[in-house]
Amino acid sequence: MDISSSASASFGSALLGASLAKKQQTQDGEAALRLLESAAQATPVAATSASSVLGSKIDIRV
Repeated sequence: MDISSSASASFGSALLGASLAKKQQTQDGEAALRLLESAAQATPVAATSASSVLGSKIDIRV
């Protein structure tokens, strides 16, 4: 086996591995964005009322 063909095969393997890793990272990022978007849509907005305001401020003096 020639050294140059061995190096070429090694480079090809590294290039393929890097390409697959980039595709996986892209898919993971898209999945994370979808998860964040769905969580933002599902979060209910709390209604502000007098009872939710009472007790929200506590003064502690030592």
